[in-house]
Amino acid sequence: MAVRKILTVPHPILRQVATPASHSPADWEQIVTDLWDTLDDHIGVGIAAPQIGESVRIVAVDASRAKRPVPNHGRLTLVNPVIVEKEGRISFREGCLSVPDYVAHIERAARIVLTYFDAYGQPMTLDAVGFEAVVIQHEIDHLDGILFIDRVRRARDLKPRPKI
Repeated sequence: MAVRKILTVPHPILRQVATPASHSPADWEQIVTDLWDTLDDHIGVGIAAPQIGESVRIVAVDASRAKRPVPNHGRLTLVNPVIVEKEGRISFREGCLSVPDYVAHIERAARIVLTYFDAYGQPMTLDAVGFEAVVIQHEIDHLDGILFIDRVRRARDLKPRPKI
């Protein structure tokens, strides 16, 4: 088990565009394992490789970990994900392991279709809706050096994270 330290703002890797993963799953197997180990050690529904110090286009998402049941595809490893279709608009309160002290309502596409490679290097297509679509978009933003705080429309919309 390799739980990695989660990088927080203002760490510079969080603002970099991540490089595509190689075509060989053996090259990124450890990163995938570390992403899942790290996510499983925290409260959250997704994590991107840059958040653990790896500037490569890989994310781990599990919307089944949401507080309330939502439509989802379970545990997803997305390697080199690309959103190929967006539809509708939806707003959810977002937080981030790399911006631990704040939350904000962010507007995103309500439905997305994406292509990616799974953890075994197989090409996949996924149609995601609602909360799962939001989580995937949030994590893909990390691969492009974008944080949810960059999508806040007004400063007053950024709120301190409620204490648990």
